[in-house]
Order: sequence, then structure tokens, then C-alpha cells
Amino acid sequence: MQVITENKRAYHLFDIVDKYEVGLRLLGSEVKSIRKGNISLREAYISFQGSDAWLKGAHIAKYPYDSSKDYDPARLRKLLLHQQEINRLEQKSKEKGTAIIPLKIYFKNNLAKLEIGVGRGKKLHDRRREIKERDEKRQIARAIRGK
Repeated sequence: MQVITENKRAYHLFDIVDKYEVGLRLLGSEVKSIRKGNISLREAYISFQGSDAWLKGAHIAKYPYDSSKDYDPARLRKLLLHQQEINRLEQKSKEKGTAIIPLKIYFKNNLAKLEIGVGRGKKLHDRRREIKERDEKRQIARAIRGK
């Protein structure tokens, strides 16, 4: 498994409850661009239209050697899931305080895969407490190393 990019911001803003591995419908030039690491999941999210799940807000830069002129780097990309998985995720996304967010993109057996997560939004005080605990652990580790 070759991880291309991770959405670290998602772990900061959400508590991830469930994770799913999904496929993506991509163009050939997009796959090449992803292999070079030219993708950003920072503003991306999953939406549901009809009976399909879509990746919105992901930015895949144009592959420099691609000859097509009308490429949109922020276009919608269809997620490849079974219908019952789409229904389950759609129900979870309708719950208050939850969102479906892309966590990382990677290649598995030469296929681009996206890991998505069902996340519950963290409150500001939860994020502050998490930062405080992380700083305390760092200070303890420094004190132990210093002796």
C-alpha cells in the first residue's frame, strides 16, 4: 500500500467513528497526477446525489503532459461503493453533528483507493484539551530524556 496523501486536518476537527475503503472513478491523467502527489484533500467532503456518492472539493492538479485543454481540477468524482454501503453512509451523514470526510488516498494493487471516515465534529474545548494533553506528554518525554 502506497499512501499518497493524508487529510490530517480531518483528525484535528473530527472524531473518526468508522472508516471505509472506496474506489474512485478517475481519468487516466488524474491517476498519473495522483501518483506524482498532486492532490489535495484539505477542503474535500463526500456528498450524496440520487443513488450515488460523490467526492467534492478535492483538487487534483492537471498532469503536465496531458493534451486535453478543458480539464477541471476540482470536478466531481464518483465513488465506487455498493448500494447498501451508500445507503448506510447517507443515513449516517444525516445524523446531527456527523460528516463523511476523505481521510487519505493511496494505491493498492495499482488501483487508487480513498479511505473515508464517518466523523463527529469536535467541540473547541475538546480540541484544546487534546492539544494540552499532547503538550504535557511532550514535556514528560523531554524531562525523561534530559536525565
